[in-house]
Amino acid sequence: MKKLFLSTLSLLICITLFAQDSTGVSQPGRGRKNAKRQRIDNLIRMEEEGDLIFNKHNIFGIRLATDGYGINFEKGKFMTPTRTMLYQFELNEKKSPKEHKVSSGQDQFNYSSLVPYKLNNFYIFKMAVGQQHLIGGKGNKNGVAVTALYTGGISLGMLKPYYVDVQNTQTQETSRKTYLDLVSDTSSYFVTGASGFTVGWGHLKIKPGLNAKGALRFDYARLNQTVTAIEVGLTGEYYFSKIPQLLLVPQKTFFFNAYVQIMFGSRK
Repeated sequence: MKKLFLSTLSLLICITLFAQDSTGVSQPGRGRKNAKRQRIDNLIRMEEEGDLIFNKHNIFGIRLATDGYGINFEKGKFMTPTRTMLYQFELNEKKSPKEHKVSSGQDQFNYSSLVPYKLNNFYIFKMAVGQQHLIGGKGNKNGVAVTALYTGGISLGMLKPYYVDVQNTQTQETSRKTYLDLVSDTSSYFVTGASGFTVGWGHLKIKPGLNAKGALRFDYARLNQTVTAIEVGLTGEYYFSKIPQLLLVPQKTFFFNAYVQIMFGSRK
C-alpha cells in the first residue's frame, strides 16, 4: 500500500510539472498571436478612420499630357500624418502641337507613316524632389483621400534626329536623311516613310533644363496599404537652349502643359 501511495504521488508530481512546462512553452506562441491580433486590429481601425499612416510608399504612374506622354516612379517618405517627402523620376516624350502623322505609300501594297518636316524626337528624363500634403482623408475605407503636391528638379532633354527613308527620283537610289538634309540637297527625292525608332541615336544631343510641377492627387484605393490614384496637374519646363522640333516652327526654351496620370503602388 505504501509503495502504491508513493507511486501515485510521484505520478501526480510529474503531471503537474509537465503541465507547467507546457504552459511556459506556449506563452511565446500566445504572445505572437496576441501581437498579430493587435496589429490586425490597428489596421482595421486605420481603415475605418481613413488615416494614411505609413513609413514609405513606392508608386508607378502612366501619364498623358497635352504635349506628350510618359511614365514615372515615385518614392515617398513619411514625415508627419499630413506631410510626405517625395522623390520622383520620369521619362517622357514631348511632341510639338503642330506635328501630325501622314501615310506615305511605298507601292500599292505597303504604306509607312511619318511626321512631315519633323526635325527631332524630344525625350526627357526628369529628377525632382517635393512634398505632398494631405487635404482630406478618406473618412472611411470607401472614401477618397485628396492630397496636394509640388515638386521641382532638373531635366535632361535628349534630341534624337528624325530620319526618313528617301529615294532619289533620278538614280532610284535609297538612303536615309533628315528634313534639314533634304532642304539643303539640290537633288530630287521621294520620301517613302520614317526610318524608325532605332535610327539616329548615334547623333543624340543633350539639352539640360529645370522643371516644376503642382498637382492634386485623388487616391481611391479600398485599402490604405495600396495606392490606386488619379493625379491632375500642371508642369513647367525651362531649357538652357532652344529645342528644334519642327522645320519652320519657332523654337522654344520654355514648355507648359497640363496632364492626367494613373498611379498604382503600395505603402509600408
